[in-house]
Amino acid sequence: MGAMHFQTRTIPRVSTEMSLHVLAYNLRRVINIIGAKPLMAAIRSP
Repeated sequence: MGAMHFQTRTIPRVSTEMSLHVLAYNLRRVINIIGAKPLMAAIRSP
């Protein structure tokens, strides 16, 4: 997603930042595969 280095410095913060990058990457993949509306419907359903 264009990130070449981390913005934070300590290991716990870098770990959190990497987790956010992975989450954003996976959400983009899901949106590209099934679309935004079905994803939102799946999130809202109990």
